[in-house]
Amino acid sequence: MDDVLETLFIRHIMPISCWKVMNRLEVGTEKKMAVARRTIDKFVAETIGKRRADMLREGTSNSDDLLSSFISDDDTSNDDETDEFLRDTTVNLLLAGRDTTGAALSWFFYIVSKNPRVEQKLVEELAPIASRKKDGGGDGGMVIFDAGELKDLVYLHAALCECLRLYPSVPFEHKAVVADDVLPSGHEMKAGDKVLVFSYSMGRMEGVWGKDCTEFLPERWITSEGKLRYEPSYKFISFNAGPRTCLGKELAFVQLKTVAAAVLWNFAVAVVPGHVVEPKLSIILHMKNGLAVTVKRRAGHGQHHG
Repeated sequence: MDDVLETLFIRHIMPISCWKVMNRLEVGTEKKMAVARRTIDKFVAETIGKRRADMLREGTSNSDDLLSSFISDDDTSNDDETDEFLRDTTVNLLLAGRDTTGAALSWFFYIVSKNPRVEQKLVEELAPIASRKKDGGGDGGMVIFDAGELKDLVYLHAALCECLRLYPSVPFEHKAVVADDVLPSGHEMKAGDKVLVFSYSMGRMEGVWGKDCTEFLPERWITSEGKLRYEPSYKFISFNAGPRTCLGKELAFVQLKTVAAAVLWNFAVAVVPGHVVEPKLSIILHMKNGLAVTVKRRAGHGQHHG
């Protein structure tokens, strides 16, 4: 997958004619892409075949995963077309879901560690839930939060949205124009034109987010009544927008909240002094030098027993 992501990024900055020739000859990064694609196609084909066999044996699917749903809903008599659709869809989901949550969490812990005020407010929001946990002394004395306990936490959700605004897991989108059209800005687009949408830049535009656009302020997502402020997906585009909105958006928030809450409540995370953190040029917004941190048990929290 790493080879695929690297090649996809290079395709965005290299003339189309160049990478297509490289692809045809299987040289350079396109050679790695060819090898990776064969490996991935083999894995995906085996996975689809196994799932089909399981569904035939059981008579129906007892699973609610996307692959089973696509197989069940298929109404195409052309097996080759069906297999191609299932393969491409599965690979798309693998690429979209891999590393995005991990990258988001890395940036979240980085930016929270740089903002003690925000960190304190997050810990304070978790305190009432932690105090009710009867299994607070469970695994090594750590408190683990359930997704249902975190779904109504306003400040945690706001902090995650604010982090994704500044550090979207996918920093840019590449769109192809299907038919001639005119953008709201007045720009004329022709079928076949390519459009790059930079969510990383949009999240830092003063005209979109105001004069404090470069500041980490979870409060911008909270109304004066203390409720979450709705922001249109075409403004907060970290999960794409419209019909192309990320299928895993809600699942991503569940994962982000569960991990973030457990780490924040049980540990104090601090970036190692002198460690340089900067974005890496990639399809996924990784950190160029990784994230070097020190981790300490948060005094008193891990030993809480209700």
